[in-house]
Amino acid sequence: MSTSTTPLRTRFRTRAAAGLTALIVPLAAMVGLASPAQAAESATASYTKSSDWGTGFEGKWTVKNTGTTTLNGWTVEWDFPAGTSVTSAWDADVTNSGNHWTAKNKSWAGSLAPGASVSFGFNGTGTGSPSGCKLNGGSCDGGSVPGDTPPTAPGTPSASTITDTSVKLSWTASTDDKGVKNYDVLRDGAKVATVTTPSYTDSGLTAGTDYSYSVQARDTADQKGPVSGARAVRTTGGSTDPGPGPGDQVKLGYFTEWGIYGRNYHVKNLDTSGSAGKITHINYSFGNVQGGKCTMGDSFAATDKAYTADQSVDGKADTWDQPLRGNFNQLRKLKAKHPNIKVLWSFGGWTWSGGFTDAVKNPAAFADSCYKLVEDPRWADVFDGIDLDWEYPNACGLSCDTSGPAAFKNMMQAMRAKFGTDNLVTAAITADATAGGKIDAADYAGAAAYSDWYNVMTYDFFGAWAKNGPTAPHSPLTSYPGIPQAGYTSADAIAKLKAKGVPAKKLLLGIGFYGRGWTGVTQKEPGGTATGPAAGTYESGIEDYKVLKTKCPANGTVAGTAYAHCGTDWWSYDTPATIASKMSWAKGQGLGGAFFWEFSGDTANGELVTAINNGLK
Repeated sequence: MSTSTTPLRTRFRTRAAAGLTALIVPLAAMVGLASPAQAAESATASYTKSSDWGTGFEGKWTVKNTGTTTLNGWTVEWDFPAGTSVTSAWDADVTNSGNHWTAKNKSWAGSLAPGASVSFGFNGTGTGSPSGCKLNGGSCDGGSVPGDTPPTAPGTPSASTITDTSVKLSWTASTDDKGVKNYDVLRDGAKVATVTTPSYTDSGLTAGTDYSYSVQARDTADQKGPVSGARAVRTTGGSTDPGPGPGDQVKLGYFTEWGIYGRNYHVKNLDTSGSAGKITHINYSFGNVQGGKCTMGDSFAATDKAYTADQSVDGKADTWDQPLRGNFNQLRKLKAKHPNIKVLWSFGGWTWSGGFTDAVKNPAAFADSCYKLVEDPRWADVFDGIDLDWEYPNACGLSCDTSGPAAFKNMMQAMRAKFGTDNLVTAAITADATAGGKIDAADYAGAAAYSDWYNVMTYDFFGAWAKNGPTAPHSPLTSYPGIPQAGYTSADAIAKLKAKGVPAKKLLLGIGFYGRGWTGVTQKEPGGTATGPAAGTYESGIEDYKVLKTKCPANGTVAGTAYAHCGTDWWSYDTPATIASKMSWAKGQGLGGAFFWEFSGDTANGELVTAINNGLK
């Protein structure tokens, strides 16, 4: 697809990453080879169907060492019925013989200490479920007991009596047909305690630190039910550093290279809308990544398009013989008019992230190619640094990467070494805070040492790729009762990144200047069923805020995000009011600021940019 017609999806998260609630497959009912006790003494394997978008699905296996000694190497085997198969896999080597599938650990994932677990995933086609599961030749023992229903999910924990080093948690009890035995308390996805009552006080915490808590019930047959929603908690005390001071926050927007075509949105619009005076940074998107190098995306849009006087930032037409035209020259003119603005060239995005896998095999050479392109003498004055938008390191987006957890850090380290301290080096990163999810797949904490900040893509958690719903806000700030997937919230993502060691001031909260919607919906509140994606101007299931504010005005709010039910359509999107509350939250978290995707979704007078600017003052 040419960049001139590339849709907004070039920037959006994979539908497989923002899909339906995980479905636990009862594996124990499918096996009868080794005794359950035999496997339970050493390791278990369990399967979840992470998402299903009709024509395919994403599955995930989790191997856990339940023994007392280190597990050195693992192999999971299972059968799929005819018509169901694996099409791509990550974090394991998956092969098949007919309908029999075998997954062996990668070299870096084979050793598991007692209590440790590792996950691998795959995309597949068909509707079947795995059967005949074996782990290292024995029973997987990781699923339900035949004829016995697992316990329900506990309520999302509430937090009270928060001190510098402890927090009291309580939750609504689970139910089970044969009785609930106990609860596992999970902190940032890892079990910290098992209790028999629906409350727990976690102690030994670090002052001024963010944590995320959830709970999982176990019945008398030792079956585990679904994990509860997550509760973000910040302990009191800690550093006296308040984070960015007034006026220091980053206010960054993405400008799309292809927006000058069908959207008819140009650099001049940043000025006439008033937005240029209210932002600090622009990410110009996207450059491509191919052949191990940074390359130009659409050279006509970037450097060649001749602008007439009425289209130009300064009211002067381009001439046929000037050395630089196009968006780059218009950005140069914008910076002359607004000298506070810094511009970064962003590479990758949804469509062009597949090239990172080859590029990071030689990080130094990749960084050198990017530096030479960004610092080309013809436009070196336009750019103040580079942004890397890899969707996603050691995980799957449009394509899957298996470069390992260190690849992202190695890339950022090489970029910093090449670009130096006078240039900005940033990255857009995942907001998947689920246990074993995309945040866990790469060393974002290690890479933060070489990054000025991360654009945390806290949007596209839910959308009409799940064509029948449930309807849900695509950019929830916090969890709420009935959320389709625990861990898919801005608060959970920020808390998890902080807990891993990423400084708060290096995290920017993401805002979408668009909505996601379904049609065939009768229920006003979130959680309704649908028949498919709602109609959109450029793509079904998505629409700009500037259209939605009048086409389908917001009539409700959930998890800090607005939603609207009009006719049979249901949309969720941010408004100036919800952005104001999100900016207040971001400041309270000590974040470095906010960013948004992307300028052309705003109104002609830039009311969403204004809300971000006012909220971060």
